[in-house]
Amino acid sequence: MIRLAKYIAETGYCSRRGASRLIDAERVTVNTRPAHHIDRISDIDQVHVDGQLLNTSVERVYWLYNKPVGVDCACKTDDKSSIIHRLPMSPRVFPVGRLDKDSHGLLLLTNDGELCHQLIHPDFYHEKEYLVTVDNNVTDTFLKTMTNGVHYGDVHTRPCKIEQTSSDSFHITLTEGKNRQIRKMCKALGFRVTNLQRLRILNLTLSDLGTDQILPITESKLKVLISSVKPL
Repeated sequence: MIRLAKYIAETGYCSRRGASRLIDAERVTVNTRPAHHIDRISDIDQVHVDGQLLNTSVERVYWLYNKPVGVDCACKTDDKSSIIHRLPMSPRVFPVGRLDKDSHGLLLLTNDGELCHQLIHPDFYHEKEYLVTVDNNVTDTFLKTMTNGVHYGDVHTRPCKIEQTSSDSFHITLTEGKNRQIRKMCKALGFRVTNLQRLRILNLTLSDLGTDQILPITESKLKVLISSVKPL
């Protein structure tokens, strides 16, 4: 038997975090009764979300997407800018983590809720690399401070890797994914981000994937990805 949120994630309906939100919103039932976070699910139980019966036999899919600026990663059908309008109707997939609306670049799309959980959970320290352009020339002090971690509000970011690529741009590799983190780090140091592109998630790279293009991950890359986040 497994916890309800994990079961929902394993059906491919959404991530564990998304499942918790569905339970909170009272959109989930277990054997026709309202669901609770502490519920444990066995093979004989029936779990519904909004009246739809879930099952764990759905085929897993893994795609890369080059998100354009202006697309919101929140899956909201009533929002014209939502990524949900860029995704195929079937199979149902969702983005792993978020890339803010003003940013562009690499997203992983899947219906593997457990993989999603492993990738976005803050305890796992998985690398994501970005190319960032700011509104002024970067300095050695800026680079050193970004590398060691930046304070803003009640946040202190983890140390990261950074490499200057031009007078006003740099590559940065993070192992965490706080809301609009790079923009807030730069703002705390007196800089404004003018362009932000995600280039890499672990071994997955943007490469020559066209803007707004979706492609399946190759078997070899998928094997490396899965082996790096959980046992095969």
